[in-house]
Amino acid sequence: MSKIAVVLMNLGGPANSKSIEPFLFNLFSDPDIFNIPFGQKFLARLIAKFRAPKVAKDYALIGNDSPINKWTEEQRKKLEEKLSENYDGVKVLTAFRYSPPFTKEAALEIARNNYSKTVLLPLYPHYSYSTTRSSFNEWERVFKGDVSKVSFVKSFHLNEKYIAALVQRVQEELEQFKDVHKEEITLLFSAHGTPVSMQKAGDPYSEQIKETVNAVKRFFPKNRSVICYQSKVGPVKWLKPSIKDVLEECANTGQKHLLVIPISFVSDHFETLFELNIFYRRFSEEIGIKQFRVTKGLNDSPLLIEALYEEVVKKLEAE
Repeated sequence: MSKIAVVLMNLGGPANSKSIEPFLFNLFSDPDIFNIPFGQKFLARLIAKFRAPKVAKDYALIGNDSPINKWTEEQRKKLEEKLSENYDGVKVLTAFRYSPPFTKEAALEIARNNYSKTVLLPLYPHYSYSTTRSSFNEWERVFKGDVSKVSFVKSFHLNEKYIAALVQRVQEELEQFKDVHKEEITLLFSAHGTPVSMQKAGDPYSEQIKETVNAVKRFFPKNRSVICYQSKVGPVKWLKPSIKDVLEECANTGQKHLLVIPISFVSDHFETLFELNIFYRRFSEEIGIKQFRVTKGLNDSPLLIEALYEEVVKKLEAE
């Protein structure tokens, strides 16, 4: 019997307060994000130890763990169920980059069980050196099986079901605004930022973000929309404009009703639940924004699962 494996790749996240420091250490040790010529692990350990207490306080406000773990497991189960309707012997595994279950665990299981086809499916809709390439590089380091049986989904940022899932979330949240016409609501598409140096080196991430936003905007032609970036770390230049700058610009120009759409995430996690829903919500209130809402993550959206299913099937049918 033909056996098929699908590996869902994602960042992962702390499962509890004790795992925050190891998570940060793994993150800052990644040369695809922070390429330090020498002593990177030593510096990563210092940074993790320094940042962990503050990060732990922020995580405490969202339940002490990362919801990315729960939602990735839901996506894994639902995708496996859907694939099993049409394919026998399908196994969907999770491979996190910075927390258990690590990529090495999935790679060992697939090599050991000799799957006839394996599809690597990063849960990053947009290809970036800091996410997709990092996950693929880690896979190549740890996988000892037959590489000819492995195929890679590099991005799915224009998959029609993925776009439909985003549109659905926007429509749901627009209905929650009060005392304002829908056309007066400004749409802030907030993507996780990356260093400008990556863009200059050829990273397609920012262009793919624009393509996704343009696809979603077509459904809301009367609303003003802006792309902005969040989650900056370190002193180097990152993609602009920052969400902070955009919020200030909106307040100064009378745009007081804002809907934030986390565009580069397929599930709720720290950057959506704390950074957007708590930190920037407070900031927006301080500068006079009247209504500040954030769309719910795609999480277990049936449309998202259909998009993931389509991306896997394209790879299986192509070979």
